[in-house]
Amino acid sequence: MTQPTSRTAADSHDVIEVRGARENNLADVSLDVPKRRLTVFTGVSGSGKSSLVFGTIAAESQRMINETYTAFVQSFMPTLGRPDVDGLRNLSAAIIVDQERMGANARSTVGTATDAHTMLRIVFSRLGDPHVGTSSAFSFNNAEGMCPECEGLGRATQIDVEELVDRDRSLNEGAVTVPNFAVDSWYWKVLAGSGFVDPDVKLRDYTEQQWEDFLHKPATKVKSGGLNTTYEGLLVKVQRLYLSKDKESLQPHIRAFVDRAVTFSTCRACEGTRLAPAALSSRIRGRNIAECSAMQISDLAAFVREIDDPSVAPVLAALRDILEALVEIGLGYLSLDRESTSLSGGESQRVKMVRHLGSSLTDVTYVFDEPTVGLHPHDIRRMNDLLLRLRDKGNTVLVVEHKPETIEIADHVVDLGPGAGAAGGRVCFTGDVAGLRASGTLTGRHLDHRARLRETVREPTGHLSITGANQHNLKDVDVDIPLGVLTVVTGVAGSGKSSLIHGSLPGRDGVVVVDQSAIRGSRRSNPATYTGLLDPVRTAFAKANGVKPALFSANSAGACPTCKGIGVTYTDLAMMAGVASVCEECDGKRYTPEVLTYKLRGKDISEVLAMPVAEAREFFTTGQARAVLDRLADVGLGYLGLGQPLNTLSGGERQRLKLAIHMAEKAATYVLDEPTTGLHLADVDQLLALLDRLVDAGNTVVVIEHHQAVMAHADWIIDLGPGAGHDGGEIVFTGTPAELVAKSDSLTARHLREYVA
Repeated sequence: MTQPTSRTAADSHDVIEVRGARENNLADVSLDVPKRRLTVFTGVSGSGKSSLVFGTIAAESQRMINETYTAFVQSFMPTLGRPDVDGLRNLSAAIIVDQERMGANARSTVGTATDAHTMLRIVFSRLGDPHVGTSSAFSFNNAEGMCPECEGLGRATQIDVEELVDRDRSLNEGAVTVPNFAVDSWYWKVLAGSGFVDPDVKLRDYTEQQWEDFLHKPATKVKSGGLNTTYEGLLVKVQRLYLSKDKESLQPHIRAFVDRAVTFSTCRACEGTRLAPAALSSRIRGRNIAECSAMQISDLAAFVREIDDPSVAPVLAALRDILEALVEIGLGYLSLDRESTSLSGGESQRVKMVRHLGSSLTDVTYVFDEPTVGLHPHDIRRMNDLLLRLRDKGNTVLVVEHKPETIEIADHVVDLGPGAGAAGGRVCFTGDVAGLRASGTLTGRHLDHRARLRETVREPTGHLSITGANQHNLKDVDVDIPLGVLTVVTGVAGSGKSSLIHGSLPGRDGVVVVDQSAIRGSRRSNPATYTGLLDPVRTAFAKANGVKPALFSANSAGACPTCKGIGVTYTDLAMMAGVASVCEECDGKRYTPEVLTYKLRGKDISEVLAMPVAEAREFFTTGQARAVLDRLADVGLGYLGLGQPLNTLSGGERQRLKLAIHMAEKAATYVLDEPTTGLHLADVDQLLALLDRLVDAGNTVVVIEHHQAVMAHADWIIDLGPGAGHDGGEIVFTGTPAELVAKSDSLTARHLREYVA
């Protein structure tokens, strides 16, 4: 593995100076971060790492770059508030490479997201036989190249009209049953006021023309309620609003409606390729562009290397570089036609990295959020090499990370803590890795900590059988998952773990899937509302003060009328970027002054919602509220504020929040996807203890995981491989961790052997 070189800052311009940072829980933090080095930020979940790196350094860099644009251009850009910091000096342009999914558009693929598909289109437009036109003729996002039947989506949708309307009612009686089309809603008003139908006539009495206009009329300018607007038939609008987006991005009630009302199938005209017949007819070396896009990227890279034509030499060279970078970064098992929305957070982050590896820019600050997420120990080494390569090009690389393998390669470490939330936000250590080890901090003490193999494993109480699994790269896999024990499913990225578990177990009786997907909700949602904790809290306040519970909801009677219970107000500054500011009426507390006069044991409702879970447990010592808070503490969220907006939570925090809710249910089998994401080395032991408690209570726990501490702690291991993509999809080992270490030679076995040694 490449070792970092020892370097020292030559002068003050060689460090990013942070002075008096107070974003979120940061306690007036001041420090120097060396430029053109690899700095890893460590600390327990909630210690302030992201607040310092993303919320302060990267946020101010991006805000200052935005300010260089004209006011007109800024009006089209997102509003970025100034971080709460006294001073930041010597910043360079920051590029954030995070785990956010790459948009919710069903038209975005790995190929379009990396520009590889654009280059492939140019190659086909020049070399394809027969010649069918320019590169746009090969684009499924262009009218010239898309399949006319499915309009480039590759799938046909059959909508059940009976799930959209109640024909025995008129529009005024609420005939439309589609979400967001209730009587008096904006969408309803456009339908009812269009003049194409009578809102008092029952739908079953419409003429043929009225029914056609009501359902199928294309976008048409109309005057409705005295306003000029655009009318679309109900089916046309549903298609545009709900079916052109990735289903997972929809809110739960809309997703349920889509599941109920829509049947998806592969488009028969293009057989799912998304392309028009002309594009599919053109070939290079016997393959059309759809076949190339469907190839595993590692195979496509080999295919492109065989094409040699001086007329497109620069494009071929650029395409080869992108494909080889994807292989090098451990994504060779994907295909260019893979929808971006189906990628995991870790895969999305690595796809974004590809854009920067070939960049000629230097002296840029690259900011990474746990780049090892989703990576097997075998793949972490490749990721580390890529981080070092970015540094060696003369860039500043800032990494928020928990994995010791990546902490080890740092030139510089900043350790935050000592705890989480109010107990964190301070710099506990800065220096090199050797200094961290000797520092006595929580991170330093746990850097060489290793979980041991179980001395005795639990015996299964039965088996859950999976037979003939063939989703994605799985090769008719048969496997038995033992019941009543902790099973860890492992293997390199792309080996088929998620396909096997998520493709076979969800939907079975008693199976609860707890993943890291975004929690749908507005900026009003927080842990208190999401877990149901707010209900007993409101009841307690109402009982103590002899008033109605609705007063203590920021979404109801007690909401501040100025900010509508959000706590901030948004000011539109016309051409200048809008500004979000703390509501002056309620001072960000979200409630009316009257509500804040009502106390529960000396605290008002806003003070209770400002408490972290750990403090709230001392305040609510009994009853339903305490039960919910205990579960939140059990999953390692003791530092989380009860009123913290859900959209500020990381993927790992979202998963643990969902787990806390599901722990209240009577479940038989829990399926967890990388529950160690975002967990400090010290917190992994707490997670293992929680998994043990779930199993000892009679449950089955199945964990998809790469963390060797979790593998060592398992009762049973299912290892997939031997490689990724078409080199994987097979069971290479099943048995106890001790048997894996003693008998197997898989990649997982080699790394676990090294870990426990």
